[in-house]
Amino acid sequence: MRIGIDLGGTKIEVVALDDDGRERHRRRSPTPQGDYEATLAAIAALVADAEAVVGGRCSVGIGTPGSRSPVDGRMRNANSTCLNGRPLLEDLERLLARPVRLANDADCLAVSEAADGAGAGMRVVFAVILGTGVGGGIAFDGRVWNGANGVAGEWGHNPLPSPEEIDRPLPPCYCGRFGCIETYLSGMGMASDHRAHGGDALDAKAIVAAAEAGDAGCERTLQRYEVRLARSLAAVINLLDPEIIVLGGGLSNVERLTRTVPRLWSRHVFSDRIDTRLTASRHGDSSGVRGAAWLWRIDEFKD
Repeated sequence: MRIGIDLGGTKIEVVALDDDGRERHRRRSPTPQGDYEATLAAIAALVADAEAVVGGRCSVGIGTPGSRSPVDGRMRNANSTCLNGRPLLEDLERLLARPVRLANDADCLAVSEAADGAGAGMRVVFAVILGTGVGGGIAFDGRVWNGANGVAGEWGHNPLPSPEEIDRPLPPCYCGRFGCIETYLSGMGMASDHRAHGGDALDAKAIVAAAEAGDAGCERTLQRYEVRLARSLAAVINLLDPEIIVLGGGLSNVERLTRTVPRLWSRHVFSDRIDTRLTASRHGDSSGVRGAAWLWRIDEFKD
């Protein structure tokens, strides 16, 4: 049995999977806001509850915002800021009295979809989160690829490729740079772009709904979004050349993206043929927590 934990900013979710990937238990609890010790205790309680239900000791994998620093192993770049600078992995291993595997939430999405999702059987899966933020993760042969600096797949903080006049001025990003992909392709980025082009103060969900209902201004905003997403993913194809790109996050529910974006990215991909598929995640909102569980393979956990 495997336990996966999705440590989010507002909720912590646990799932227990058997060897065939069947779900045996699931539960959510609120994330203690700004309280590191209470967050550790909440995770431990969810693990204990899951093990009581399935009747045995399990491997534990955890998906988190941010990542571990290769310098000292402490957390960095997490929007749940109480995690930053903390030895999260070591503290959890001490608390749970077992080895724990920890990965970025976008990496967990990639692993989930590579294990038994849209990318099952494929060697290279690139996963994209389009939501409050924009992230990316890479799975090679079903395993997380972290890279030499622990930032492999951090696609959202690359600059938007080939910015045009309509993309300027380059918007500031919380990371201190300007023109990051996240500032255009996050939900907030879409809303900001809509206002910058004379639209009302609408969130991304409302913009998409209005575009589908025939609103011309919202349709133009969505078309700008699609063009930028196509250029940004073309850069991923040129560098990584994955067999599949899987979309997660709230904006992955915009069904037209998987149809329109591949038609738009062809002029930016350095190839006369593009076989990379673009699809929404098969497991939807459950994919990240399932991927955390899949950080352990069947024969690896020996407590």
